[in-house]
Amino acid sequence: PDMDKLPAPLRTVMESAYGHGIADVFLIAAGLALLAFLIVLFIKEVPLRTSGALAQAAADQPGAPATETAVAESVEVPAAAERIPAQAVAATESGPEGTQRLAAVATATRESVPQPASGGIPVRGQVRGAESAPVPQAAVTLISLAGRQLGRSVAQADGSYAVDAPGVGSYVLIASADGFQPQASTIVVNDEPLTYDILLSGTSGLSGVVRAADGGTPVKDAMVIVTDVRGDVLATGTTGEQGEFAFAELVPGVVTVAVNAAGHRPRALPVEVGGTGVTRIEVDLDSGSQVQGVVRAPNGPLSDARVTLVDAAGNVVGTARTGGDGAYAFTDLDGGEYTVIATGYPPVATALTVGGRGVDDHDIELAHPGE
Repeated sequence: PDMDKLPAPLRTVMESAYGHGIADVFLIAAGLALLAFLIVLFIKEVPLRTSGALAQAAADQPGAPATETAVAESVEVPAAAERIPAQAVAATESGPEGTQRLAAVATATRESVPQPASGGIPVRGQVRGAESAPVPQAAVTLISLAGRQLGRSVAQADGSYAVDAPGVGSYVLIASADGFQPQASTIVVNDEPLTYDILLSGTSGLSGVVRAADGGTPVKDAMVIVTDVRGDVLATGTTGEQGEFAFAELVPGVVTVAVNAAGHRPRALPVEVGGTGVTRIEVDLDSGSQVQGVVRAPNGPLSDARVTLVDAAGNVVGTARTGGDGAYAFTDLDGGEYTVIATGYPPVATALTVGGRGVDDHDIELAHPGE
């Protein structure tokens, strides 16, 4: 309860009872702890047994040889020893007590113990790369179908490896090495040694250079993006001083390389990355022009005017609307003849010639007739 809401006499009684109760509980607990400590000091120590029940029973038999007792103590009886064959049970019942009983148990134990991994079925072979060249220092791992590691080996200078399978069955063999793609294979091991060679494929790469189409000069700081057939980005980077770029460890197959640089038109092209080695390409970027200007009316810049850009063949290249300052712009244009059409007032069409590079200013004046 909220002590502040209780009447003063009742609150005093409850506070006093709580304080005395806590003190009494701790006092009694301290006494019990001291008593338990004293009792522990007088507990007699009992050593643990170091031999099994069968060994102790044999030692209790009168006249049992010491060697048989030692053998019984040294034999470990796993859980499989509980399933003793019927012949062994009969022998123990018909024979005398002591020696024959221990011999039967020891025989069943030895038969049920599994063979160690070092004495399993050998799996041998070689790890090879391109053109059957050996791959030294390749890591070869043998795992079970449940994912448990059973063995591991490192390939020698000639690419040879060796692991041991614990028994007959199916396993997964994994091989990996620097500069190669990892390889996983399913193998079936029978009663005899298995020879299995592993072929690793090298990681693929992509390199190239970006140049300007009009002159062949390298394009520095161009953005290069590599995407797969699904559109997922695999790698990105920028070109160096000589327009060079390089990407390593790409998955072989068809990719799309997109290049974008300031002052140039962006370009995308398909490239097939080879299974091994480095695929080299050259990308030529066309110079990109830009047309910008301001649409004005008699009273100043005209906002929300529609501006259309048409090429020499009559195709609409792009459209734009002016902002509050009457400005418009078209980017990534090829050199050639264009027509700029502005509407909002009576339309005005003017002809212009765009150069191969840079920005061309082109202002437009709109007005009603008579203004």
